[in-house]
Amino acid sequence: MEAWARWCYRHKLLVLVLWVSALAGLGAAGTAAGGNYANMFGIPGTDSSRAYDRMAEVFPQSAGDTVNVVWRVDSGAVGDSSVRDRLEPALDRIGSLPGVGDVVGPYGAGPGGAAQISEDGRTAYARVTFAQQADAVPKELVQDVVDTAGAAERAGLQVELGGQAIDRISAPPTGMSELVGILAAGVVLFLAFGSLFSMLLPITVAIFGVGTGLMSTLLLSHAVDVPEVASLLGSLIGLGVGIDYALFIVTRHRRALLGGRSPEESAVQALNTAGRAVLFAGGTVCVALAGMLVTRMSFLEGVVVATSLTVVLSVLAAITLLPALLGLLGERVLSRRQRRRLAAEGPEPAEAKGAAARWSATLQKRPRAVATVAVVLTAALAIPVLSLRLGATDQGNHPEDRTTRQAYDLLAEGFGPGFNGPLQLVVETGGLGAPGDPDVKAAVEALVERVAADDGVAMAAAMPLPPASKVSVTVVNVVPTTSPQDVRTDQLIDRLRDDIVPGSGMEAHVGGVTAVFKDFSSVTADRMPLFIATIIGLGFLLLLLAFRSVVVPLTAAVMNLVAAAASFGVLVAIFQWGWGAELLGFGREGPITAFLPVIMLSMLFGLSMDYQVFLVSRMHEEWVHTKDNARAVRVGLAETSRVINSAALIMICVFGAFVLSGDTEGAVAGVGLAAAVALDAFVLRTALVPAAMHLLGRANWWLPGWLEERLPHLAVEPPEPAPLTTVRLPDRDADKGPATGGITVVHGFVLDEEGTPVADAVLTLVSPAGKQLDRVATLADGGYILSAPAGGSYLLAVTSDHHEPWTRHILVGGEPLIHDLTLSPSEAASPSHPA
Repeated sequence: MEAWARWCYRHKLLVLVLWVSALAGLGAAGTAAGGNYANMFGIPGTDSSRAYDRMAEVFPQSAGDTVNVVWRVDSGAVGDSSVRDRLEPALDRIGSLPGVGDVVGPYGAGPGGAAQISEDGRTAYARVTFAQQADAVPKELVQDVVDTAGAAERAGLQVELGGQAIDRISAPPTGMSELVGILAAGVVLFLAFGSLFSMLLPITVAIFGVGTGLMSTLLLSHAVDVPEVASLLGSLIGLGVGIDYALFIVTRHRRALLGGRSPEESAVQALNTAGRAVLFAGGTVCVALAGMLVTRMSFLEGVVVATSLTVVLSVLAAITLLPALLGLLGERVLSRRQRRRLAAEGPEPAEAKGAAARWSATLQKRPRAVATVAVVLTAALAIPVLSLRLGATDQGNHPEDRTTRQAYDLLAEGFGPGFNGPLQLVVETGGLGAPGDPDVKAAVEALVERVAADDGVAMAAAMPLPPASKVSVTVVNVVPTTSPQDVRTDQLIDRLRDDIVPGSGMEAHVGGVTAVFKDFSSVTADRMPLFIATIIGLGFLLLLLAFRSVVVPLTAAVMNLVAAAASFGVLVAIFQWGWGAELLGFGREGPITAFLPVIMLSMLFGLSMDYQVFLVSRMHEEWVHTKDNARAVRVGLAETSRVINSAALIMICVFGAFVLSGDTEGAVAGVGLAAAVALDAFVLRTALVPAAMHLLGRANWWLPGWLEERLPHLAVEPPEPAPLTTVRLPDRDADKGPATGGITVVHGFVLDEEGTPVADAVLTLVSPAGKQLDRVATLADGGYILSAPAGGSYLLAVTSDHHEPWTRHILVGGEPLIHDLTLSPSEAASPSHPA
């Protein structure tokens, strides 16, 4: 990593040109090719999937997308001449628009037109069919349809439109949520760094990573099945991790600059430490995302490809483009005030201070109280998850002010709640005779009567087959008495499959959007335990290899489950129970979309592992050098909590901004991830995890000997070089002049509290990057001499068999530093605890 970082730093213009070329090239190719997204949510082998396949044989999808024009009068009837005179010309004008294939209204001759008028005569609808599918219909054409229909409205006559194509023009502009998230992240970064250039670095890196990722996904959609929601989720997680990963590296780089290092050495050190953690964290996110593959849902495979690709490119931008940009900016990543102070006062001590250090010290003193408060808070947030129900969201969940929601409500009021989500009963008639035979008609009519007799069915009727159809199936349209999201509709589907159809002696499959999402929910629930076990197991193995501890990955697994439960509890309370949903602009309450739990859990576990890696890697670094668990936890939390909290605020801004995407699934995912990150960073990683580690003590780092011998080494921290040759002075009165060759020394005596020399102490001098520079044992008189390569800030750690570990940061100048120190007796050797 060190050589890689140095190459990127020194060849900054070449790296920058390569990234600009990649983004421009992929952008041009993606724009020219367009997207070819696949949005089929069915699962092969399910009853609804078989129904869909058979219906495709009967009604091949040759027509384009459809929208409904719905109108309602406050008084009178929709058949009145005053209403017809306004609506019929409007429908004729819509039908004459280029790109509109057909308009079927309620005023035509025959029973079909009458069926499009409600029983009370006050609500009617017309079906407009485009020549293309919704994604291909020009927005201008859709807007013309909306404007033409809206022009027919008057006092006492309400006109609304619903359908997928209407969604495309009523949603906020594309990219609005990303732009708001980036602007909010910029504010957080500026407050954290106080420097414009430092603020721009993470945002620039994230834009390049997400931009290349989204354009690559657009091109891949022509080769593999990628759902449209994958691009939204890719930008969601890509912006979050892209900004955060760059933030961690820039923070380490700035700290090294303030410690007196040159810009190049600071960048190399940052990449060699934080950059390694970024690589590891990005790998854990991709592993968590890949866990979705064990569900064997083809729809999710495209999501894995899109999100993982965006994360990989974000990591690549962080470890290549970022060092090049650091090379371009030099010391300007520091604010002017910091540069002036560095020139006037010299390097700053590396020891953490301020609110983070005070909180870390407080937590060390009261770990039980902090842990108790954190557990109670997370448990309270997680309680609603016990009521989690999966299903489908539709335009009935849109905000009240949208025309799609108004059209949905008008249809539900006029034609019944189930009208917006009819079921299709696909009846196999091949064993009864040819289509049109009297025996086939009689059997189908008997089935229709049996279905219509159910209390949960408002209407059941066989649909007319296309002329000359030779397919041996009949499709029965079933309108429930309850809405698509009502649990009683799910119960009706179960009765149709388990009782009504088998009791008729016929073979039939229950299909329709509601049935598809019900099957998706059932399969998701069945495969969820394996999925959760897979991502937890893989994360456990990665942390086990990285930190060579059983307890650390076990703690991380428990915390990840807690964060997931609490975040889904928040989702249930807002989106399923409706607590503040309309007030916050999220629309009507309903079930959580069936495919979101799997996707969100993958993203949550990946992001939670990020924070665990950044927090524990610093603790592990301190533990390796001092073997003092209390100090390792205190220092690790003090030095990382501020950057973790800043990173969390950025992610909350990015994820929270996706409520503006206009997509219900995007809003649910954004709120859930924002809640999870807030809980994870501000409660779990800043309070509960360190409190638990204080309570567990040295057990945090326990690993069985037999496992230690068999585990391969996968270190997050850079490898330690061999110790430098120690410069020895002949005795305590030796020449105190500066060592030659730029090397200086730290020397003095190690004494106990009674002033007696400690002859068995081992002293280690460690660089700010965590490298061991020198290691010596004290002489018989307690004296020691350590060599330092140059002036600067170092960590001095002292251990002794009969004394408490001692660790401090020291500042070494050009002259030899005299540093005497006193050790306290260990608890085991104290009088009250005889050895």
